[in-house]
Amino acid sequence: MDSRRGAVLVATAALLWSSSGLFIKILPLGALQIAGVRSLVAGLVLVAVIAGRGRLSALRLGALGWACASAYAGVLICFVAATKLTTAANAIFLQFSAPIYLVFLEPRLFNRRLQTRDLVVVGLTLAGMSLFFLGRLQGGRLAGNLLGVGSGLCLALFTLTLKLMGTRNPGRDPIGAIALGNLLVAALCAPFALPGLRPTLPQGAILLYLGAFQIALAYLLFNAGMRRLSATVAVVTGTLEAVFNPLWVFLGTGERPSGWALLGGAIILGVIGWVGFGRKGEAG
Repeated sequence: MDSRRGAVLVATAALLWSSSGLFIKILPLGALQIAGVRSLVAGLVLVAVIAGRGRLSALRLGALGWACASAYAGVLICFVAATKLTTAANAIFLQFSAPIYLVFLEPRLFNRRLQTRDLVVVGLTLAGMSLFFLGRLQGGRLAGNLLGVGSGLCLALFTLTLKLMGTRNPGRDPIGAIALGNLLVAALCAPFALPGLRPTLPQGAILLYLGAFQIALAYLLFNAGMRRLSATVAVVTGTLEAVFNPLWVFLGTGERPSGWALLGGAIILGVIGWVGFGRKGEAG
Protein backbone atom coordinates (compact mmCIF):
# COMPACT_ATOMS: atom_id res chain seq x y z
CA MET A 1 0.00 0.00 0.00
CA ASP A 2 2.84 2.37 0.89
CA SER A 3 4.57 1.73 -2.45
CA ARG A 4 1.29 2.24 -4.30
CA ARG A 5 0.86 5.63 -2.66
CA GLY A 6 4.42 6.50 -3.59
CA ALA A 7 3.79 5.56 -7.22
CA VAL A 8 0.68 7.78 -7.31
CA LEU A 9 2.61 10.73 -5.86
CA VAL A 10 5.46 10.32 -8.35
CA ALA A 11 3.10 9.89 -11.30
CA THR A 12 1.20 13.03 -10.27
CA ALA A 13 4.47 14.97 -10.11
CA ALA A 14 5.39 13.74 -13.58
CA LEU A 15 2.05 14.85 -15.01
CA LEU A 16 2.46 18.29 -13.43
CA TRP A 17 5.96 18.59 -14.90
CA SER A 18 4.69 17.52 -18.31
CA SER A 19 2.21 20.41 -18.46
CA SER A 20 4.99 23.00 -18.81
CA GLY A 21 5.38 22.65 -22.57
CA LEU A 22 1.79 23.57 -23.41
CA PHE A 23 1.67 26.65 -21.16
CA ILE A 24 5.10 27.88 -22.28
CA LYS A 25 3.90 27.60 -25.87
CA ILE A 26 0.60 29.43 -25.43
CA LEU A 27 1.89 32.27 -23.23
CA PRO A 28 2.62 35.32 -25.46
CA LEU A 29 5.58 36.27 -23.27
CA GLY A 30 9.33 35.98 -23.76
CA ALA A 31 11.22 32.93 -22.53
CA LEU A 32 13.06 34.87 -19.82
CA GLN A 33 9.83 36.49 -18.65
CA ILE A 34 8.19 33.09 -18.26
CA ALA A 35 11.23 31.50 -16.64
CA GLY A 36 11.76 34.44 -14.26
CA VAL A 37 8.19 34.81 -13.00
CA ARG A 38 7.58 31.04 -12.82
CA SER A 39 10.71 30.51 -10.74
CA LEU A 40 10.03 33.51 -8.51
CA VAL A 41 6.65 32.02 -7.58
CA ALA A 42 8.14 28.54 -7.13
CA GLY A 43 11.02 29.83 -5.01
CA LEU A 44 8.74 31.81 -2.71
CA VAL A 45 6.38 28.85 -2.27
CA LEU A 46 9.25 26.49 -1.42
CA VAL A 47 10.79 29.00 1.02
CA ALA A 48 7.38 29.29 2.70
CA VAL A 49 7.23 25.48 2.99
CA ILE A 50 10.74 25.39 4.46
CA ALA A 51 9.82 28.11 6.97
CA GLY A 52 6.60 26.29 7.85
CA ARG A 53 8.60 23.16 8.61
CA GLY A 54 10.96 25.15 10.80
CA ARG A 55 13.95 24.19 8.65
CA LEU A 56 15.36 27.52 7.52
CA SER A 57 18.81 25.99 7.96
CA ALA A 58 18.15 24.19 4.65
CA LEU A 59 18.68 27.53 2.93
CA ARG A 60 22.26 27.74 4.16
CA LEU A 61 24.17 26.22 1.27
CA GLY A 62 27.86 25.54 0.92
CA ALA A 63 29.81 25.62 -2.33
CA LEU A 64 28.39 22.26 -3.44
CA GLY A 65 24.84 23.36 -2.64
CA TRP A 66 25.22 26.51 -4.71
CA ALA A 67 26.71 24.46 -7.56
CA CYS A 68 23.59 22.28 -7.41
CA ALA A 69 21.29 25.32 -7.33
CA SER A 70 23.15 26.89 -10.27
CA ALA A 71 22.92 23.73 -12.38
CA TYR A 72 19.20 23.52 -11.61
CA ALA A 73 18.79 27.15 -12.65
CA GLY A 74 20.49 26.30 -15.94
CA VAL A 75 18.00 23.48 -16.54
CA LEU A 76 15.03 25.79 -15.98
CA ILE A 77 16.23 28.64 -18.17
CA CYS A 78 17.51 26.49 -21.04
CA PHE A 79 14.37 24.36 -21.11
CA VAL A 80 11.95 27.29 -21.27
CA ALA A 81 14.00 28.97 -24.01
CA ALA A 82 14.30 25.69 -25.95
CA THR A 83 10.55 25.11 -25.75
CA LYS A 84 9.94 28.59 -27.18
CA LEU A 85 12.41 28.16 -30.05
CA THR A 86 11.88 24.56 -31.13
CA THR A 87 9.15 21.93 -30.77
CA ALA A 88 8.16 20.77 -27.30
CA ALA A 89 9.17 17.22 -28.24
CA ASN A 90 12.67 18.33 -29.24
CA ALA A 91 13.09 20.36 -26.04
CA ILE A 92 12.04 17.59 -23.65
CA PHE A 93 13.77 14.71 -25.43
CA LEU A 94 17.06 16.62 -25.75
CA GLN A 95 16.87 17.48 -22.05
CA PHE A 96 16.69 13.77 -21.36
CA SER A 97 20.01 13.27 -23.15
CA ALA A 98 21.63 13.80 -19.75
CA PRO A 99 22.86 10.15 -19.51
CA ILE A 100 25.43 10.82 -22.21
CA TYR A 101 27.22 13.29 -19.92
CA LEU A 102 26.71 11.21 -16.76
CA VAL A 103 28.47 8.26 -18.40
CA PHE A 104 31.75 10.18 -18.43
CA LEU A 105 31.35 12.44 -15.39
CA GLU A 106 29.98 9.99 -12.82
CA PRO A 107 32.89 7.48 -12.90
CA ARG A 108 35.37 10.30 -12.21
CA LEU A 109 33.43 11.59 -9.22
CA PHE A 110 32.41 8.28 -7.66
CA ASN A 111 35.41 6.09 -8.56
CA ARG A 112 33.38 3.82 -10.82
CA ARG A 113 35.05 2.14 -13.77
CA LEU A 114 33.87 3.09 -17.26
CA GLN A 115 32.19 -0.01 -18.66
CA THR A 116 31.59 -1.19 -22.21
CA ARG A 117 27.87 -0.68 -21.76
CA ASP A 118 28.55 2.95 -20.88
CA LEU A 119 30.10 3.48 -24.30
CA VAL A 120 27.08 1.81 -25.93
CA VAL A 121 24.82 4.23 -24.03
CA VAL A 122 26.84 7.17 -25.35
CA GLY A 123 26.72 5.88 -28.91
CA LEU A 124 22.96 5.27 -28.87
CA THR A 125 22.22 8.62 -27.22
CA LEU A 126 24.40 10.47 -29.74
CA ALA A 127 22.59 8.68 -32.55
CA GLY A 128 19.22 9.68 -31.10
CA MET A 129 20.31 13.29 -30.59
CA SER A 130 21.64 13.57 -34.15
CA LEU A 131 18.18 12.81 -35.54
CA PHE A 132 16.82 16.03 -34.03
CA PHE A 133 19.16 18.02 -36.26
CA LEU A 134 17.96 16.49 -39.53
CA GLY A 135 15.71 18.49 -41.82
CA ARG A 136 15.12 22.24 -41.59
CA LEU A 137 17.44 23.87 -39.06
CA GLN A 138 17.10 27.54 -39.86
CA GLY A 139 16.52 30.32 -37.36
CA GLY A 140 15.03 29.43 -34.02
CA ARG A 141 14.81 25.69 -34.54
CA LEU A 142 18.60 25.23 -34.50
CA ALA A 143 19.02 27.59 -31.53
CA GLY A 144 16.20 25.79 -29.70
CA ASN A 145 17.78 22.39 -30.29
CA LEU A 146 21.15 23.63 -29.02
CA LEU A 147 19.46 25.03 -25.91
CA GLY A 148 17.80 21.65 -25.45
CA VAL A 149 21.24 20.05 -25.49
CA GLY A 150 22.37 22.66 -22.94
CA SER A 151 19.40 21.77 -20.77
CA GLY A 152 20.49 18.13 -20.85
CA LEU A 153 24.03 19.06 -19.82
CA CYS A 154 22.73 21.17 -16.93
CA LEU A 155 20.44 18.31 -15.89
CA ALA A 156 23.44 15.98 -15.76
CA LEU A 157 25.40 18.45 -13.61
CA PHE A 158 22.37 18.95 -11.36
CA THR A 159 22.02 15.18 -10.93
CA LEU A 160 25.70 14.77 -10.05
CA THR A 161 25.81 17.60 -7.53
CA LEU A 162 22.55 16.38 -5.99
CA LYS A 163 24.07 12.91 -5.59
CA LEU A 164 27.23 14.37 -4.07
CA MET A 165 25.11 16.33 -1.58
CA GLY A 166 23.30 13.13 -0.63
CA THR A 167 26.59 11.30 -0.19
CA ARG A 168 28.05 13.97 2.10
CA ASN A 169 24.81 14.68 3.98
CA PRO A 170 22.77 11.43 3.99
CA GLY A 171 19.07 11.95 4.57
CA ARG A 172 19.15 15.72 4.11
CA ASP A 173 16.36 17.12 1.95
CA PRO A 174 17.81 19.16 -0.96
CA ILE A 175 14.76 21.45 -0.94
CA GLY A 176 16.97 24.40 -0.01
CA ALA A 177 18.99 24.04 -3.23
CA ILE A 178 15.77 23.70 -5.25
CA ALA A 179 14.26 26.82 -3.66
CA LEU A 180 17.38 28.96 -4.08
CA GLY A 181 17.90 27.64 -7.61
CA ASN A 182 14.49 29.02 -8.52
CA LEU A 183 15.22 32.35 -6.85
CA LEU A 184 18.52 32.47 -8.74
CA VAL A 185 16.59 32.09 -12.01
CA ALA A 186 14.30 34.95 -10.98
CA ALA A 187 17.27 37.18 -10.18
CA LEU A 188 19.09 36.39 -13.44
CA CYS A 189 15.98 36.92 -15.57
CA ALA A 190 14.71 40.05 -13.79
CA PRO A 191 16.64 42.62 -15.89
CA PHE A 192 15.21 41.09 -19.07
CA ALA A 193 11.81 40.01 -17.75
CA LEU A 194 10.55 43.06 -15.88
CA PRO A 195 10.69 45.70 -18.68
CA GLY A 196 7.42 45.50 -20.56
CA LEU A 197 5.96 42.73 -18.38
CA ARG A 198 2.22 43.38 -18.25
CA PRO A 199 0.49 39.99 -18.01
CA THR A 200 -3.28 39.81 -18.34
CA LEU A 201 -5.30 38.08 -15.62
CA PRO A 202 -5.36 34.71 -17.49
CA GLN A 203 -1.64 34.99 -18.23
CA GLY A 204 -0.93 35.77 -14.58
CA ALA A 205 -2.98 32.77 -13.50
CA ILE A 206 -0.93 30.53 -15.82
CA LEU A 207 2.34 31.90 -14.43
CA LEU A 208 1.13 31.30 -10.87
CA TYR A 209 0.15 27.74 -11.81
CA LEU A 210 3.55 27.06 -13.40
CA GLY A 211 5.41 28.26 -10.32
CA ALA A 212 3.21 27.00 -7.49
CA PHE A 213 2.03 23.70 -8.97
CA GLN A 214 4.10 22.70 -12.00
CA ILE A 215 7.40 23.27 -10.13
CA ALA A 216 6.90 23.64 -6.36
CA LEU A 217 4.08 21.17 -5.70
CA ALA A 218 5.49 18.71 -8.23
CA TYR A 219 8.84 18.69 -6.42
CA LEU A 220 7.17 18.14 -3.03
CA LEU A 221 5.06 15.27 -4.40
CA PHE A 222 8.04 13.69 -6.14
CA ASN A 223 10.19 13.92 -3.01
CA ALA A 224 7.46 12.38 -0.85
CA GLY A 225 6.85 9.59 -3.37
CA MET A 226 10.51 8.68 -3.80
CA ARG A 227 10.80 8.00 -0.06
CA ARG A 228 8.46 5.08 -0.59
CA LEU A 229 9.96 3.75 -3.82
CA SER A 230 13.24 2.60 -5.33
CA ALA A 231 15.42 4.99 -7.29
CA THR A 232 14.43 3.17 -10.48
CA VAL A 233 11.06 4.95 -10.35
CA ALA A 234 12.91 8.15 -11.31
CA VAL A 235 13.40 6.63 -14.76
CA VAL A 236 9.71 5.84 -15.09
CA THR A 237 8.82 9.33 -13.90
CA GLY A 238 11.09 10.93 -16.47
CA THR A 239 9.60 8.82 -19.21
CA LEU A 240 6.08 9.88 -18.26
CA GLU A 241 7.04 13.53 -18.42
CA ALA A 242 8.75 13.13 -21.79
CA VAL A 243 5.77 11.28 -23.28
CA PHE A 244 3.01 13.57 -22.00
CA ASN A 245 4.77 16.91 -22.55
CA PRO A 246 4.58 16.84 -26.38
CA LEU A 247 1.17 15.14 -26.20
CA TRP A 248 -0.38 18.07 -24.29
CA VAL A 249 1.24 20.49 -26.74
CA PHE A 250 -0.16 18.58 -29.71
CA LEU A 251 -3.67 18.50 -28.21
CA GLY A 252 -3.51 22.17 -27.24
CA THR A 253 -1.76 23.74 -30.24
CA GLY A 254 -1.60 21.08 -32.94
CA GLU A 255 2.22 21.18 -32.97
CA ARG A 256 3.56 17.98 -34.50
CA PRO A 257 7.13 16.79 -33.93
CA SER A 258 8.94 15.56 -37.02
CA GLY A 259 9.27 11.86 -37.71
CA TRP A 260 13.02 12.11 -37.14
CA ALA A 261 12.43 13.75 -33.75
CA LEU A 262 10.01 11.00 -32.73
CA LEU A 263 12.54 8.34 -33.72
CA GLY A 264 15.32 10.16 -31.86
CA GLY A 265 13.11 10.54 -28.79
CA ALA A 266 12.22 6.85 -28.86
CA ILE A 267 15.93 5.96 -28.93
CA ILE A 268 16.72 8.28 -26.01
CA LEU A 269 13.79 7.00 -23.92
CA GLY A 270 14.86 3.45 -24.69
CA VAL A 271 18.38 4.20 -23.50
CA ILE A 272 17.04 5.80 -20.30
CA GLY A 273 14.88 2.77 -19.59
CA TRP A 274 17.77 0.39 -20.26
CA VAL A 275 20.15 2.33 -18.01
CA GLY A 276 17.61 2.71 -15.20
CA PHE A 277 16.21 -0.81 -15.08
CA GLY A 278 19.41 -2.54 -16.10
CA ARG A 279 21.31 -1.07 -13.16
CA LYS A 280 18.71 -1.33 -10.43
CA GLY A 281 20.74 -3.96 -8.68
CA GLU A 282 24.01 -2.03 -8.73
CA ALA A 283 25.34 -0.06 -5.83
CA GLY A 284 25.47 3.72 -5.96
